[in-house]
Amino acid sequence: MNNTKDIPKICNVDLERYLGKWYEIARMPHSFETGMENVTAEYTIRGDGKIDVKNSGVKDGRKKTARAVAWVPDKSCTGSLLVRFFWPFKSGYNIIKLDEENYKYAVVAGNNTDYLWILSREPEISDDLYNELIYFIYSKGFDQSKIIKVKQN
Repeated sequence: MNNTKDIPKICNVDLERYLGKWYEIARMPHSFETGMENVTAEYTIRGDGKIDVKNSGVKDGRKKTARAVAWVPDKSCTGSLLVRFFWPFKSGYNIIKLDEENYKYAVVAGNNTDYLWILSREPEISDDLYNELIYFIYSKGFDQSKIIKVKQN
């Protein structure tokens, strides 16, 4: 497990454009997502400026949902957020790669290399883009052999 603090974040994220539904294309393995398919994340702005997070997926034929709140602790870097699923624990949500033109895909890392997600606005991405993102992940010190491709149907 390596710290991700030296991996540059995308600091000029337009959060209004980033909001909405994302499909999980791939991830590092985590106990809280074991066996999950059709995983999505939905982000909506709240009245207080924070972001409601709704993660959903299907496990053993049953839909599971987890809710959280996210916020930007340093307004000079809107691509580095904190997420809280339950008090008092919070974790990093760092956008380290983004389709800055169209906001069609993103790579999100946690505070260490055990936490990583590839997200897309569509349930599938091209093999070329997937391979490009895997290479990017590898170049940043993540163990790409651990990546789990998420089934979306």
